[in-house]
Amino acid sequence: MIAAGRVPIRDAAAPPAVGFVLAGGRSRRMGVDKALLSCGGRPLVSHALSLLRNAGLPVAIAGARSPLGTFAPVVEDPVPDRGPLGGICSALASTSALLAVFLPVDLPLIPSSLVACLVWRALITGAAVTLPVVGGFAQTFPAVVDRELLPGLQRRLQAGNGGCFTAFQAAAAEIERPVDAVPVEFLVQCGQIAHPAGLPAVRWFLNVNEPGDLVRAAKYMVSADQVI
Repeated sequence: MIAAGRVPIRDAAAPPAVGFVLAGGRSRRMGVDKALLSCGGRPLVSHALSLLRNAGLPVAIAGARSPLGTFAPVVEDPVPDRGPLGGICSALASTSALLAVFLPVDLPLIPSSLVACLVWRALITGAAVTLPVVGGFAQTFPAVVDRELLPGLQRRLQAGNGGCFTAFQAAAAEIERPVDAVPVEFLVQCGQIAHPAGLPAVRWFLNVNEPGDLVRAAKYMVSADQVI
């Protein structure tokens, strides 16, 4: 396990960005831990890790509720049941990379090209947070977060303000750096990103929260290996 502790000094040899799968949710509507549920022949956690790896990122799992260490290194949240923001803070504290990409375990239809494009844009713009927008609505994930936001995010977590989107906005405002919301449809039209199964962008953000969502996600997959 990777211990979540103090923010390490930036390592010049560290990659500019790393990927974390958020897998600490309670899965109340599903009734079981979603991370190990099969979708298209593979566990959801395997899909999420593959998406990040195919975007060129080293990967780990943040805030796991099940024993997932056989899939990737696990960053434990020292205080359980703090939600996604707890996993995000623990993950940021564990890395010396400039940027961290966060992808929930229940978004199996996100293409890796979108993740790679968001990372590329974040490196160029220097935004504190880079998020996708689809249909005019900003999505909380996948999110590219600058490690400089950690102190501000920790303060909101300790204050009980666990909403990730508002925490991102507030922490970015504290350091006077923008949140960059990127229209996904524009990226598709420009040919910068695409879905390997030909899905329209609005379907990429299907959250697998209930059994019916799992069935729909599996139908959208041409095969487990094609959703990358």
